[in-house]
Amino acid sequence: MNIHELMADRKTVHDYRAGTLPEGALERALQAAVSAPNHRMTEPWRFVRVGPQARQALFEISADLKSSGGASPLAAAALDKLRAKMLTPSELLVLSQVKVEDPEMAREDYAAIACAVQSAMLAFWSEGIGSKWSTGDVTTDPRTYARLGIDPVQEEIVGFLWVGYAARNDVAKPRRRRPLEQILRSVP
Repeated sequence: MNIHELMADRKTVHDYRAGTLPEGALERALQAAVSAPNHRMTEPWRFVRVGPQARQALFEISADLKSSGGASPLAAAALDKLRAKMLTPSELLVLSQVKVEDPEMAREDYAAIACAVQSAMLAFWSEGIGSKWSTGDVTTDPRTYARLGIDPVQEEIVGFLWVGYAARNDVAKPRRRRPLEQILRSVP
């Protein structure tokens, strides 16, 4: 599959089946990630590979947040769904951005991280591995930073990258995109 077909074919995977990735797949995807465009070569990306114990802790933090600190306990089905989301995918990578004072550089660095995520997701997809980039309350909670050993003064978590094999073969097609003639204009 050429790169254009790969980009058009890639889909976000929301539901995963248990299992491990092939040897080296994670490293290959991260090598693709760090080859992303990076205007000032600041290499602002940092990755944390989250193991089972830390994922369990993140599940507990997320459940606490979703239940408003226990004030509104989650129904069993919602708790099961959250548990599957947090624990079933083969891998969880946490992406963080090194903080800088210059707002222009911070914006460029975030753009570089977004490019890195796309590169990693395409690398995974090229091997038949799904992924999903997500954010949410758990990504900004101080307990998450503490559990992952990320200093919030030095770095900001910009998302989680869930990685693994789709639970179903009928992964949803991406939403229709606008035709180019609606989003592209030319000036003389």
